[in-house]
Amino acid sequence: MTRTKVFSFALNSTVEIDRIIGHARGSEKGPTLIFIGGVHGNEPAGVFALHRVFTQLDTSKLKGNIYGIAGNLWALKHGERYQKQDLNRLWTTERLINLPKNGEPAMHQDEAEQVEINKVFQDILQKEDGPFYFFDMHTTSSETLPFLTVNDSLLNRNFTVKYPLPIILGIEEYLEGPVLSYINELGYIAFGFEAGQHDEMASIQNCLSFIYLSLFFTGCLEKDDIDFHKYYNSLAKASMDVRCFYEIYFQYRIKHGESFKMLPGFYNFQRIKKNQPLANSNGKVIRAVRNGRILMPLYQAKGSDGFFAIKKIWPLFLKASAFFRKYRLDRLLVLLPGVNWIDNEKSGLLVNKNIARFIAKDFFHLLGYRTAKVNRRFLRMYSRESCARYPDYKGAFWY
Repeated sequence: MTRTKVFSFALNSTVEIDRIIGHARGSEKGPTLIFIGGVHGNEPAGVFALHRVFTQLDTSKLKGNIYGIAGNLWALKHGERYQKQDLNRLWTTERLINLPKNGEPAMHQDEAEQVEINKVFQDILQKEDGPFYFFDMHTTSSETLPFLTVNDSLLNRNFTVKYPLPIILGIEEYLEGPVLSYINELGYIAFGFEAGQHDEMASIQNCLSFIYLSLFFTGCLEKDDIDFHKYYNSLAKASMDVRCFYEIYFQYRIKHGESFKMLPGFYNFQRIKKNQPLANSNGKVIRAVRNGRILMPLYQAKGSDGFFAIKKIWPLFLKASAFFRKYRLDRLLVLLPGVNWIDNEKSGLLVNKNIARFIAKDFFHLLGYRTAKVNRRFLRMYSRESCARYPDYKGAFWY
């Protein structure tokens, strides 16, 4: 693994890191936490926060293991989001099966990074005890308060609700191949933390708060071992007015060769109204399809997601969803015409599109299903509940 220098505009300083930024083993048994920073090379805040944590951490009070992993080392060195392909869009089943093996050359640098990171993941999962928690730290190109992006399983919901942050559910339905979806498909708790704008000092501070709160929420450290109220209030203060669950209802995806530009001044969680101009594409105005809030408007050179639009999820819906999933009422879906199990393991649903158009997408979401793949005739829908490793986490105090 190559040692890499990473520069932070916020700190006006450089740190040298390896793929594993740090590893701390506690004096007692406990969970294994894997923090990932810098999956995108123009987002170094998580890397700097992890570097600081590992220089300050008192391992005598620690239970379990903590790993800090650097994402795209080449991109971090060059301050670029990626070289050829977005590293956070490469973690599909097909690509993982076809990753280079036994010294075979990678197609490009981003794939080479993926090979190394995947090896680190597999080594940790094989040699360490669970339960395992994965945290992927990011920043955004637009002004933002901190928030969480969470694949929609009850396991993820029950854990992430402890953070004083807005929570975005269901992003996996709109992104192909993010690293967190891969980890969730293995059944482990895994979610993303968006800390702030790329080069803001506050983003590094928010990552520090998030890391220390995570150490407490997972049981690695006791409450008195961290400055709990400082870290908790730091995140809570920024997001008090918008703290709840949200769901993405629209994604503007930039096509190859498209000339896309956001209109100036948009920031995360800003309210938008139906028909409001949001961006320009090839000389045409892109407008909001309905009332809601905007999420991650694109103000950088690289990236294929122009922006997302989100809506609040009402508490009654969340409670009903938890009830239906707990008692596996999704098994009744196959009684509907045009709805069948994909395989004998009942890992997902194959839904005829002619039938699906008469069934609200929210109904499938209620039961934990998200659209994963689409062809001309059918929707493939998968549930995070079918692979979640509930027994692994039953001993946790938050469970």
